[in-house]
Amino acid sequence: MKLLDDDRLFPADPRVRAIARDLYAGVRDLPILSPHGHTDPRWFAENAPFADPAQLFVTPDHYVFRMLQSQGIPLEALGVPRADGGEVETDPRAVWRLFAANYHLFRATPSRIWVDHALQEVFGVTDRLSAATADAVYDRIDDCLRQDAFRPRALFERFNIEAIATTESALDDLRWHRMIRDSGWGGRVITAYRPDAVVDPEFAGFADNVAQLAALTGEDTMTWAGYLAAHRTRRAFFKSFGATSSDHGHATARTEDMAQADAAALFSKSLKGTCTPAEADAFRGQMLTEMARMSLDDGLVLQIHPGSMRNHSAAVTARFGRDKGYDIPTRTDYVTALRPLLNAVGGRADLTIIVFTLDETSYARELAPLAGVYPALRLGPPWWFHDSYEGMMRFREMTTETAGFYNTVGFNDDTRAFCSIPARHDVARRVDCAFLAGLVATGRLHADEAPEVAHDLTYRLAKAAYKL
Repeated sequence: MKLLDDDRLFPADPRVRAIARDLYAGVRDLPILSPHGHTDPRWFAENAPFADPAQLFVTPDHYVFRMLQSQGIPLEALGVPRADGGEVETDPRAVWRLFAANYHLFRATPSRIWVDHALQEVFGVTDRLSAATADAVYDRIDDCLRQDAFRPRALFERFNIEAIATTESALDDLRWHRMIRDSGWGGRVITAYRPDAVVDPEFAGFADNVAQLAALTGEDTMTWAGYLAAHRTRRAFFKSFGATSSDHGHATARTEDMAQADAAALFSKSLKGTCTPAEADAFRGQMLTEMARMSLDDGLVLQIHPGSMRNHSAAVTARFGRDKGYDIPTRTDYVTALRPLLNAVGGRADLTIIVFTLDETSYARELAPLAGVYPALRLGPPWWFHDSYEGMMRFREMTTETAGFYNTVGFNDDTRAFCSIPARHDVARRVDCAFLAGLVATGRLHADEAPEVAHDLTYRLAKAAYKL
């Protein structure tokens, strides 16, 4: 039995489906560019075997454990480590059996396609995952993981990954990237500069983090000028390990362009811990503009990922940490919020600012019109909750009419789940080909133009936008 339909995600109309098939055939085997993600660089540095099927598919994947948790299955039962040191399930087979017994919960979700793709295409599994097949599938994957062909570097090459970016804190020593570089292996694994811990006054230990930034750079980060110089130094350090972008996960898209004296005063309040929530948001906004100006000097692409209320559940955050506490999308303003930044640098064609959203209502009303006129601005692909057939199709339908294709940046997978990377890129390629097929069939795109657009959306736009 095959887990995957060869024509999955293609239009139902036979004529349009045939066009989509032909377009997909032209992009299916293109190299994967993964310019924004969260895979662990340690995997590629040490090239050790993955531990077991549960650690590969279940425990680290928030898409998986969120769905299971929504049905009352506690994170402890899935082996997710507790921040408070409490007991959790340590038997990977027990975790896998629980996952398999509840696999029906993922019907018609993106996760189902991703997991089925990995099971079939990576591990050669042909039986649908269920309570009845759990042990056989576990044993098949476990046997594969003991083979050299399934170590991280071998899979990287098998997946035809041309480049992959991980994301590290501004305070990271990048030891794993150094080990990768020194190993002589030819796989291109680069980092991205994520400064949230030292630009967000509400981040735990902000003042201590800024002091650590001083220790790493030799700059006096108690002064505004020294603090900005420290960022420039760290950005250069990250660039030396291949970074082409910075990444900013702020609660809002707010930007500011204050006078430097006012910014310095707000920075002083931030270090003292006396900022109001509004002032903290203003400081984060000021730092986006400062980072954009730094990008004009060092060339790093600026990525803004706003609109998630982090750690919605205080109880889960306390037990499992800040990355497990139910992040939930919120309404997000872009027109007013981005105006200070765009007035400052938005007209620069030598700067790339990539904006993502979790608020789909902003696509046609705000984001597409902004990206459709400001030279610096580009639209990131559907992100997180909208990384799906429906989300990708809505994105194309609501942005193409105003921003076109060439004010977008292709696809990035934004994942920690390594084996899902080929699946996610395959979904994006199929959806884009389906969308283009519809345009051809309705006379809105010439048939001879569609293959070039499909190639651009799959490969060229990401390569250009992220300077890969």
